[in-house]
Amino acid sequence: MLTIAGQKDLGYCDGISRRDFLKVGGLALGGLSFPELLRAEAQSGVTRSTKSVIMIFLAGGPPHLDMFDMKPDAPSGIRGEYKPIPTNVPGLDICEHMPRLAQMMDKFTVIRSLVGAHGDHSAGQCLTGYKDQVSKVQGGRPALGSVVSRLQGASRPDIPPFVGLSPRTGEVRWGNPGDPGYLGLAHAPFTPFRSESQGKRFNNQGIGDAGLNLDNTVLTPSRLAGRRSLLARFDALRRDIDRELPSTGMDGFTQRAFDVLSSRRVFDALDVEKEDPRLRARYGIGDMKNEADGPPCCMDHFLMARRLVEAGVRVVTISFGRWDTHGQNFKSCRERIPKLDMALSSLVQDLHQRGLANDVSVVVWGEFGRTPKINAQAGRDHWPPVNFALLAGGGMRTGQVIGSTDKQAGYAKDRPVTFQNVFATLYQNLGIDPAAAVADKSGRPMYLLEDQQPIREVV
Repeated sequence: MLTIAGQKDLGYCDGISRRDFLKVGGLALGGLSFPELLRAEAQSGVTRSTKSVIMIFLAGGPPHLDMFDMKPDAPSGIRGEYKPIPTNVPGLDICEHMPRLAQMMDKFTVIRSLVGAHGDHSAGQCLTGYKDQVSKVQGGRPALGSVVSRLQGASRPDIPPFVGLSPRTGEVRWGNPGDPGYLGLAHAPFTPFRSESQGKRFNNQGIGDAGLNLDNTVLTPSRLAGRRSLLARFDALRRDIDRELPSTGMDGFTQRAFDVLSSRRVFDALDVEKEDPRLRARYGIGDMKNEADGPPCCMDHFLMARRLVEAGVRVVTISFGRWDTHGQNFKSCRERIPKLDMALSSLVQDLHQRGLANDVSVVVWGEFGRTPKINAQAGRDHWPPVNFALLAGGGMRTGQVIGSTDKQAGYAKDRPVTFQNVFATLYQNLGIDPAAAVADKSGRPMYLLEDQQPIREVV
């Protein structure tokens, strides 16, 4: 991996210091050449907008009826230990461990009837809109960020369009920042927190890490200042890349790589110590290593995401916490839910205060819900029939609940919403037609979505 050394030794949530955390393994830089990006934008009818998406994946399947779809009148073996509290939206109650969100639920929309989940652990469906089995058959469906990279490109040459903040995880599918699928490595995310020591990740096609696996070379700040030295290093990298990628478009790759590496915009956006300490404290530091085989509850990532979209990144993905609570569900979630409450409320409040709420869409969800029935280990098991999603920003109509479930929160009672309905909404917020298509590796046009209807209540 190519490592860029920084000047300060700042600790980050997966135990990697600033000195060696910037990896160009997943750089991919959003596009192979500027002419290609311009053609893609012309074909899509979309210009270089400032719209963006922050996608927060709750790995392992968060318990919907202990968070946003509580059933206080259900039997004790179903309703659980937590109490509901009222919010600033009349008639909307949420978990007692989310008091900050309760005070600003007018800035969110809760979907209680998300349906169509698979039953396996994977971030894939939340990143692409497609179940992994379907994605694999279709040649590897690209993540939303990769599609945006292909159709809209970078907002400016020195800013990657797609950044994945997820570190590697023991359960590799929980640390997936978003695979480019058949769009190719040119549209993989820039992944600054993925070290080789955390294990090898496989994408939904069973091939290696979606990022380019470059050599172990450290670029110091002084070397970054030397254009000739930097270009010489990229000439060496080109030879490695040629073994993994077709040779076409490498001039564009080199130019974009140099633009990003020679600029401090991405570096600065990731350096949360540049923020007012009071604001950073409001988000919460969350300075911890991965939770067993899952991602950390790193609140700094929420602040980084805001800084990245403000700098011009179009899509940022975060994996937050390990929510696979087959045992001790209530003890475990009592630790995680308040952290989500703190970081998410601060993010959305920050977006509103900075005038970004109409431009930045936020989505929070997991791969499935959890069983209404509490098991013998005080846990909840996998429950694909229904789940929740939380939406904010993007100019959407908020302060509402969409859909409902039955008395036990086991099945959607009305207004079922699919993962692809959510994706159609996000694409529309970005200025991309949900009915658009992109070409796969064989040149065959592939519609972005099969269910192309945005959520009518929010758009």
